Amino acid sequence: MMCNVKNPYSRSLPELLSPAGSPDALRAAIDGGADAVYLGGGSFHARMNADNFGTLALLSEAIALAHFWGVKVYVTLNTMVYDREIDAAIAQAEQAALAGADGLIVADLGLATLLRRALPEMPLHASTQMSIHRGDAGRLLADAGFSRMVLARELPADQIVRAVKESPIEIEMFVHGALCVSQSGQCLFSSLVGGRSGNRGECAQPCRLPFKDAKGKDFYPLSLKDLSLARYVPEIIESGVASLKIEGRMKSPEYVYTVTRIWRELLDARCGADEQQMAELGRAFSRGGFTDGYYRRRKGEGMLGVRSAEDKTASDSVEKFRGISKKIPMEIEATLRADQPMELTARANGQEVHVIGVAPETAHTRPITKEQVQTSLSKLGSTPFAASRVDASIEGEVMVAASALNALRRDAAEKLEGALKDACRPAPVNRVKFDAPVPRGERARTRTARFFFPEQITSAAEAYFDIRYLPLEVAANQKVQGCNGVVLPPVIFDSDSEKIRELLAIAQEQGIRHVLVGNIGHLALLEGFTFMVHGDYRLNAANDATVAALEQLGFVDVIASAEASLAKLRDLGGNTAAIVYGRVPLMTLERCINKQAAGCAACTAGRALLVDRRGVKFPVLYEYGHRNLVLNSLPTGMSDKVRTLEDNGITAQHFLFTVEGAQQVDRVICAYREGKALPFPVRRI
Repeated sequence: MMCNVKNPYSRSLPELLSPAGSPDALRAAIDGGADAVYLGGGSFHARMNADNFGTLALLSEAIALAHFWGVKVYVTLNTMVYDREIDAAIAQAEQAALAGADGLIVADLGLATLLRRALPEMPLHASTQMSIHRGDAGRLLADAGFSRMVLARELPADQIVRAVKESPIEIEMFVHGALCVSQSGQCLFSSLVGGRSGNRGECAQPCRLPFKDAKGKDFYPLSLKDLSLARYVPEIIESGVASLKIEGRMKSPEYVYTVTRIWRELLDARCGADEQQMAELGRAFSRGGFTDGYYRRRKGEGMLGVRSAEDKTASDSVEKFRGISKKIPMEIEATLRADQPMELTARANGQEVHVIGVAPETAHTRPITKEQVQTSLSKLGSTPFAASRVDASIEGEVMVAASALNALRRDAAEKLEGALKDACRPAPVNRVKFDAPVPRGERARTRTARFFFPEQITSAAEAYFDIRYLPLEVAANQKVQGCNGVVLPPVIFDSDSEKIRELLAIAQEQGIRHVLVGNIGHLALLEGFTFMVHGDYRLNAANDATVAALEQLGFVDVIASAEASLAKLRDLGGNTAAIVYGRVPLMTLERCINKQAAGCAACTAGRALLVDRRGVKFPVLYEYGHRNLVLNSLPTGMSDKVRTLEDNGITAQHFLFTVEGAQQVDRVICAYREGKALPFPVRRI
């Protein structure tokens, strides 16, 4: 293997974590040299369309196979969970524990708090679906029972290093595979437009479809190339990240094997990929090449890519994966004495067996040599072992038949294989009974609204809404009449902390009393301030346990997930609100698409649009950090269903005003006051 970068550092290697979306992909990951794999069971994981391991028998078999080869297994429970699914999710976690899983990857904060109580010995990893951008999120996650957190894929190199330094728990990062154009855990496009939830493992990938540019031509502003950081292996090792994750539970065994094998080679050699290795990675799967745009802060059009016919042809040429061919290193020590049974000790992966064979005879003509014994005992053939060291001790001159040595070797290999399998048997599961936390109180009778522009806060809005939010950046830069709350940006890197705290200080001096927070990692930024902290819909609260966990963290109340139907909202307890009006943001984009789609002036003025192939228009707004929000084409509207909301206990109601002018804001308020239908198409909860 040729390396174009040498690594002088001696830091221990991070774990290489590979996807296993099927039994064949699991074998491919093992054969490629993965230290660990992640896979899904029956439900509650983010790749529901992969083959997966949906029964206890299949899961147990998969984990036993991985453990036999010294590979850890993390089972994914990384979706949003509704109230009536909690018991089933805990039962599935218990199945994973019974099967011998080494950890659970969890996205739902409430489910995690319950799992910590039910299975206190099971390690929990915080999924990338939690949108973790900050190292200090690790403190809260540690208190919630997590031992590792998976960083958002949008973080640049310097912020990854900072997160490692500041987090008290392990850090895992993605290093290869598909990129979601939206911040992980913050994409509602497939759910609200297509009825298939990405946060529930059923994403329809609308980001891969064409849209229309200003001239009516097709372009792909949301389709990103796959990530590959293979050139940066030395600096990634030096960062101190604990685990390197390869994406791909929907991809082929050939992809899993190729990518895992190359990353294994690079890690062991502590060097970056050369052109030949990058080309091989591209043949396994690419969308017109790879991107390192987020990692290197190059968030331009060069990140975009689609899967071409040439890409597919290249992947078809990759040699088919035919099963595990690697071997487990086996040490052998044999002792031969005349007229005494042969003895052989074999060791592998921490296990040792001792076997006895027939007694050699005293040699009268041609005694067997040490080299002959070593050669015979090394022939491990179709066993899972390869001799790494064979030491033969021969006392005196003896002779023994080749068949006797072969029998001794076979006996040792069989017993050692059995010992390794026995060692892989899962330990008993300590399932603890507990009382689930109960959210405090009931829904308050309040109306709150967020506005994107100061002029939207009309006198009617000031009279109608109890809390009137503006983006922090907007509210801090100008004192706005009627504004008494601010919304923290959805994405805040560690490098943004000082600026955000400066803006919060200004807001507090202006008399702002409320702050809307959409990420638990942002709570540390509020230390020392006196705001009332409210939870945004971005927290994906969909069950009582999550509401209770957020209340324990200091949230006064929380807006429920925008994906929750009326029936799901009715099930929620605690002081929760629901979005009853407005264009819900479908995506939070790390890279700005407006320059290409509509121009920067349209972006800041709220006039930019993304037009899909059917002519449906999705407004695009500017967000803090030169990010974008892609809004739903239709606003949620329940003005003529106010009684229905009340009957279902939805008395705390939240409104989103995005592209509406002042007059339209007043018309919406009037419709809700009078219980009349809005004069334009809407979507229902």
